[in-house]
Amino acid sequence: MKFCWSTLKVKDMEESLKFYKEIVGLSEEQRFNAGPDTEIVFLGNGETKIELIWDKNIGEVDVGEDISWGFEVDSVDDMIALCRQKGIEIISGPVEPNPHIRFFFVKDPNGLKIQFVENK
Repeated sequence: MKFCWSTLKVKDMEESLKFYKEIVGLSEEQRFNAGPDTEIVFLGNGETKIELIWDKNIGEVDVGEDISWGFEVDSVDDMIALCRQKGIEIISGPVEPNPHIRFFFVKDPNGLKIQFVENK
């Protein structure tokens, strides 16, 4: 079995795309309308893929507090600097629970916790 992608319903497609392209670094792979009021965008290639769905008829999105997506980065310090430059609040960290890993959390435009992880 192979994991295909993770799906997130979004409040604002353009704001979400900006975050996942400019901050996370994913590329837009496919974009299409799935009816008159729904747009779907797939981001990422290779192993990391996410699907963003915007529905005109849904105003709020509830992602829950117990879910997060983790993305590996080369440098936590560089990613913190980028987040601060783009006005993204660091909600937790950086944390180094052992000498082999360091990470911190932000929230995406929909309130989903995003963890940036540096494996040493």
